[in-house]
Amino acid sequence: MRIEEVRRHVITPLTGPAFPPVVPRFTDREYLNIVYRTDADALRTVVPEPLRVDEPLVRFEVMKMGDVSGYGPYTEAGQAIPVTLDGERGEYLHAMYLDNFPATASGREVSAYPKTIAAPSLHVDHGALVGTLDHGSLRVATATMGYKHHELDRREAEAQITVPTFMLKTIPGYDGSPRVQELVRTEITDIDVKWAYTGPARLQLFQHVLAPLADLPVLEIVSASHILTDLTLAPVKPVYDYLEGAAS
Repeated sequence: MRIEEVRRHVITPLTGPAFPPVVPRFTDREYLNIVYRTDADALRTVVPEPLRVDEPLVRFEVMKMGDVSGYGPYTEAGQAIPVTLDGERGEYLHAMYLDNFPATASGREVSAYPKTIAAPSLHVDHGALVGTLDHGSLRVATATMGYKHHELDRREAEAQITVPTFMLKTIPGYDGSPRVQELVRTEITDIDVKWAYTGPARLQLFQHVLAPLADLPVLEIVSASHILTDLTLAPVKPVYDYLEGAAS
């Protein structure tokens, strides 16, 4: 393969890329969101500057992807933390766990999503919406919500999931030091909320060294929502360069 041909490839392996070069469209993306209050000191320990934490809140989410162009159906779970940057409110994506390797690889390599492989699920069980996350053979999270108890205004539902999101992109150099280290921003676009509900909810987090969700303990459930949408994710843009110590 000639040098100019190599340069046209941005995904490895060269002859069998780990994920497709597409901008995915999410169809029937189903959310279980539980916002909870946690320990403020624990939260500030994991949120990188220049992001700021105002309230000690965390959003635990389980997302069941009905169909994603280039990847097919899969399920994802994780934690997002409400933050501000230069007066703009958004969320810092703290951890994401999913059961699809191509989506994991593309999220980490093309963007900056903190994705790793695990086994999340979302289903209805005897009148309760149940979201779980297993790491290997061990349960690390169980979330339950009353199934479609009260309709939620679709504009409110859209506002919940379209806030800007911030992520940390770090690529090590060959000597082990960071070659790229940036805070990046993205957002959801082209969204269509098909329905949305709210109701009572509970969340249990279990200690695991490789999936430390419980390091942000559940002190109080604040709100819950169950939302079905179609949407697209915008490309990420750098907003702060840690190696230069300045806004990008």
